[in-house]
This record gives sequence, structure tokens and C-alpha cells, in this order.
Amino acid sequence: MRDWRTAALCAGLALVGCDDGPTTLADAGLGQQATVDHGTAPDAMPADAMRDAQAPAPDQGPARRPTPAECFADIGGSLGPDYAPFDAVIGHHCRGTDHQAITGVERVVFLGDSVTQGTPPTPREQFYRHRLAEALRQRFGPELVVESCAEFGAKTDDFLIGKRQIPECFPDGGDPRRTLVVFTVGGNDVADWAQHQLTAPQALQAAADAIDLLDEAVAWLKDPARFPNGSFVVYASPFEYTDATGDLDSCEFASVAGLEGNWIQGRPAVEWFTAQFMRIAVEQQADLVFALESFCGHGFRR
Repeated sequence: MRDWRTAALCAGLALVGCDDGPTTLADAGLGQQATVDHGTAPDAMPADAMRDAQAPAPDQGPARRPTPAECFADIGGSLGPDYAPFDAVIGHHCRGTDHQAITGVERVVFLGDSVTQGTPPTPREQFYRHRLAEALRQRFGPELVVESCAEFGAKTDDFLIGKRQIPECFPDGGDPRRTLVVFTVGGNDVADWAQHQLTAPQALQAAADAIDLLDEAVAWLKDPARFPNGSFVVYASPFEYTDATGDLDSCEFASVAGLEGNWIQGRPAVEWFTAQFMRIAVEQQADLVFALESFCGHGFRR
């Protein structure tokens, strides 16, 4: 995603798929979170990401693109989503894919869960969507239109059905303005599966259903018939707070949301779920932020 390193703000805590080994990516970390929504806004914006947001520069790296494995070799281990089959174009910054040349944006729309909506005790002005909106106004001009339909607790079924975020923000079925859509989603889907202690086969089926909904939503947002002057979509991969241990008690507040005990049987489903975010980004020519890898090792047990 050319010049869009700022989308790294769409991440939260650690994600399923982290190995037990340490990661040097802690330098990109956030303040400690205290939430049970799996969608908490970061307490602080990484300083390097803020600089990139304010003064983006073209990706000037060598012709050969890195692979996810090369970008995050320090994480190690065999856990995590398998991105290899999808042949994604990875940015030289290793913060996500590089499928879209995002230019001439006239309207920005935020969708998704409370990571994007913003969650106290983080001050409102520190919500990532507010920081990113300000950076985008500096990039595209003060007349840039910025709107949000993100909501607490949103899941993949809330884009086109449920909370109907897309129809709410696009009541005319699209937009003639050149539009950038940014969202976070998936954490609440995973939390729901864990809360209900789904078996491995049940979790895989739930993940497949959720991915169908996400695929449909991204296709809607990338449809040139709905956006005749162009649309861009950037989103982060889903996350959870246990660093792949399945220890739901590692967050002392999790029990308030009914997350207790251990749910290690859900890991294959969550890894597959996350990998499908990449497939959709490749097929729909959207961009995916590597939230999983960037925040690996920042769960409540780390």
C-alpha cells in the first residue's frame, strides 16, 4: 500500500499465531490495554508511523519485494497464517501489502469495531482514526470529507447486515467521490467463538461463514460501478490477546465478557481466518496491514 504505512495504526494487541520467541517489533508497540471487546483503541500512536503519516514518501526499495517470512523472520516458529499461496505484493516497509496506489482521495470512511471507533480511557483525540484523519487532511487537503460508521462490538456480519455499516455510510449505494475506506474487524468474531468454546470443526465453519461476509463487503467497497472515480480499501488482520496460548484468563477483565478458561482448539480456525484476510486483499486488490506480526508478543502474558 504505497505511502500508507499509517494504516499500521489499525492494530491493537497481539494476535493468534505468535510464536513463543521474542520479537524486536516491540518498538512499534502500544500502551497497555484494558478491555474485553477485542477492539480497543491503541493508547498511543507509534512515533515512526505518525511521521510516515505526516510526510509519506514513495516506496523506493529494490525491485525484489520481501516475503512475509522475510519481513518477520525474527518471530520464528511454524505458527501463524500461511500467506504463501496468495502471492501478495508486500511493501518494502514490511507493514502490509502494496496493492493500491492511493491518490486523489476526496472522502475517507472508517468502518468496523471499537479499535476504529475508539475506546476510553484513551482520550478521544488520540483515537487512531482521528490521528489518521488529520494526517490524511495534510496529505489531501483540508476539504477532505471524513466520516465513521464504526461501532463497538462489530463483527463481519455488521458490514452489510446486522448493524449495516456500509448502507449507513453509503446510503446511495456508492459514491462518485474518490473514496478511501479503512477498517478493523474480526476480533469480536474470534471472541464470540472463544466465548462459546466452539470445537475445532465448529470454529472452522464459523470462520468460513465470517470470511464469506468479509469477502462480500470488500467486493462491495471495491466495485467500480459503485465508485466510478475509484475506491481504496485498507484493513488490518484480526487479533486476540493471548499470544496463541489460548489462555483466556490472561486478561483480568476478560471474564466480564464471558471469556474464561482455555480455547487452544480454536487456533487452527483463527490462523486460517487471518490468512483469508490476505486472500481477499489479493483478489480484491485491497491492502492488508500485518497487525498479527507487528504486535506479536504484546499480549497480557508478555
